[in-house]
Amino acid sequence: MVSGMKKEPGFGLHIVEKCIPAFVFIVALLCWELASRAGWVSSLFFPAPSKIFVTFFRSITTGNLAGHLLSTLTRVFLGLAVGGVPALFLGLGMGWSRHIRTLIDPFVAAIHPVPKIAILPLIMIFFGIGELSQVIVVSLGAFFPMLISTMSGVQQISPTYFEVAESYGAKPARIFSKVVLPGSLPMVMTGTRLALNMAFLIAIATELVIAKKGLGAMIWFAWQTLRTEELYVSLAVISVLGISLNFFLQKLTEHLIPWRQEREG
Repeated sequence: MVSGMKKEPGFGLHIVEKCIPAFVFIVALLCWELASRAGWVSSLFFPAPSKIFVTFFRSITTGNLAGHLLSTLTRVFLGLAVGGVPALFLGLGMGWSRHIRTLIDPFVAAIHPVPKIAILPLIMIFFGIGELSQVIVVSLGAFFPMLISTMSGVQQISPTYFEVAESYGAKPARIFSKVVLPGSLPMVMTGTRLALNMAFLIAIATELVIAKKGLGAMIWFAWQTLRTEELYVSLAVISVLGISLNFFLQKLTEHLIPWRQEREG
């Protein structure tokens, strides 16, 4: 009974801490609504949240938002697959083999710092103005975070694990599946998260420039026509989508790497 009573204040404080961000957010929305309706701020640049919500539900019912969202997600996941999967295997090879790392690392050091959106005009020269060019740019953005994180994950594995596996006569394939993959998995998941965020960012950026469909294109059209409520809807959807994808990856990481959660706990 005594120990249970001691835990209650801490539990209540934890609930309060969880509720504070939501409370602050609601108060901020109410202040925004009041300021916009009272004319204290320009309704052109800061439309009332109620108007933004109405625009959001109208975009859902008309199917306009779903079409733009589907276009963006298609480019993001295609780019993640095309760029992230090869980067995963190449990163494992570079982390495991010094010879592969010596051969490829100069190219990575030269290309990685170049802004991927700056390569878009060159890619359009070769592949034209269309979906292929956009997917290629997104895949380049996803490639390097995955490659570098995976390579770092393999390199940080203690040499002792390799020595023990070799002393028991493990073949390279066995070492790869039992030492390299599990040992590098935490950094692989970190790389996946970074690659997904970069793919998402570059997909929006390319849509602002050349796309006719997508959340980036929706932002651009809203800006051109001064429909700022649609611009806010696009930004809100991007934020919620980013939070949702990262939350999913976090839960997937906890499922795939339970030993790290136990160690941290």
